[in-house]
This record gives sequence, C-alpha cells and structure tokens, in this order.
Amino acid sequence: MTDTFTKKQRSNVMKSVRCKGNKSTELKLIDIFKAHHITGWRRNYKIIGKPDFVFPKLKIAIFADGCFWHGHNCRNLTPSDNSVYWEKKIARNRERDIAVTDALNKKGWKVVRIWECEIKKGELKKLKAAGLFAGKG
Repeated sequence: MTDTFTKKQRSNVMKSVRCKGNKSTELKLIDIFKAHHITGWRRNYKIIGKPDFVFPKLKIAIFADGCFWHGHNCRNLTPSDNSVYWEKKIARNRERDIAVTDALNKKGWKVVRIWECEIKKGELKKLKAAGLFAGKG
C-alpha cells in the first residue's frame, strides 16, 4: 500500500510524534521493583531530563532507554528508509542523554540507564550496582 502523504508531509507527521513513555517497558520495571520489594520510587518527578523513575531519598534517577530511540547495538534497528534522518535523530538523543546524565551527576544524583532489552530479559545488574537491593532479597 502506498503512502497517502508526500515525503515532506510524512516527515512532518513523524517529527510531531512525541513519546510519552514506553508503557510496556516501564510497567515491566515496576513489576521488577515490586517483585524485589524495592520501594521509594516516584514517577513524573520534576527534575532535569524527566527520568522514568526517581528515588528522591537516595538521589537515584532511572532512565528506561528504548533500544531504537537511544541507539543501543543489541540488534540492527536503524530503518533503511530515510536512514540519514534516523541516524541524526538517534545521535541527538544520545548527546542529550550524556548531557542530562552529566547535569544530574553534578547535582549529586546517581543516574542509572537501563536498556529496554535488559529490562525485557530481567537483567538486574545495574539496579543492584545502584544499591537498590541493599538489605532486600
């Protein structure tokens, strides 16, 4: 089936799409927190970079980064159509991730970035390293 939009119109439509959170990935992370009795987390916390989860008392910010949007190399995810645009878009996202992490670190926050594929596999190393399992099963 052919596209009903011109290339420019389709580009404008795609540019207007704004992610409001990867619900399935975030819900899986909530399940992990609950299964391991990890408490004290907040969502939609007003802090630079809009982390997916924040532990205010511990000053830990957790970002659940989508493999496609943040350029993880777990598999080849770059679309072949309009690849130059997507490569630039992902590179900008990665640059922003670095800037946000640096800004939070300078304010005394520990930043944990977990890849979508790690969450799906239930890999908990980064959460353990952040000290979220201290004294908990």
